[in-house]
Amino acid sequence: MPKEFGVLTIGDAMITMNPKTTGPLRYVDQFERKVGGAEMNFAIGCARLGLKSRWISRLGKDEFGKVIYNFARGEGIDVSAVEFIEGIPTSLNFKEIHASGAGKTYYYRNPSPIVELKEEDISEEMLDGIDVVHLTGVYLAIAEKNLLIAQKIIKLAKQKGILISFDPNIRLKLWSIEKARQAYETVFPEVDILLTGLDEIQMISGKQTIEELVEYVENFGIRDFVIKDGEKGSKLFRSGRWTESPGFAVTPIDTVGAGDGFDAGYIYGILNELNEEDLLRFANGVGALVTTVTGDNEGLPYLEEVQDFVSNKKVVER
Repeated sequence: MPKEFGVLTIGDAMITMNPKTTGPLRYVDQFERKVGGAEMNFAIGCARLGLKSRWISRLGKDEFGKVIYNFARGEGIDVSAVEFIEGIPTSLNFKEIHASGAGKTYYYRNPSPIVELKEEDISEEMLDGIDVVHLTGVYLAIAEKNLLIAQKIIKLAKQKGILISFDPNIRLKLWSIEKARQAYETVFPEVDILLTGLDEIQMISGKQTIEELVEYVENFGIRDFVIKDGEKGSKLFRSGRWTESPGFAVTPIDTVGAGDGFDAGYIYGILNELNEEDLLRFANGVGALVTTVTGDNEGLPYLEEVQDFVSNKKVVER
């Protein structure tokens, strides 16, 4: 029987209001209620790929909080470390989508219920059965104390030999690049897998050329330096060499969540010991499929769908 791999992530989740029409938000008057959030998307992506997915969070004790909780459970996510909080409403965001598939997000999450999560709430038992802990810069940006909580999780994970993956996922609406850089460079020495966009790592490091970026990342001892570059594909620097994989030709409808999907695909590939080329191709495939469906996580594919897509297998529809 194949081994069941476990992943753990921590972060906010939100009710996402998806516009029914494209264009500036001021002209949109109809929305669909969905569930979103970077860490939530990652947890769903992992669960759909067959990984055991555990999520640490706090939700408002309100109807929207119940929607998110039930949705996560329905996706097979372990919500044993999720609690409801009185007095702080569940976070919201409204999406603006342009005809090209690009867009903006407007957040209503200050304060977020997750600010009630405390360092003492994190226990060693939360990491039982976990093979990878995935953290993002979004969680770190919500409150200053979240860095201490993340550090506690990292410490417990390292004691158990658990890999740490990190996606900066910069949100400059939540904090400045200076504060972000300080927090990231605090956790980087413990990170095994860095999953970032080219513009993000350039912004964080203050470096521009690939050579400078490699030197910056190597100074922290990061094993896998992964650059996500959207439709152009991705590249991985490991053991002194680059591996590149082109993107897939799809028509994007909504690009939100594609990076989270890539992360889930990459972690699946790491745990299943795919070689570098197959690892990137698989992760690219997950990210590409996400863009073909409107919504933060509606397009996150199941394992068989990704396998068929990346192998160009024709699907019999009728």
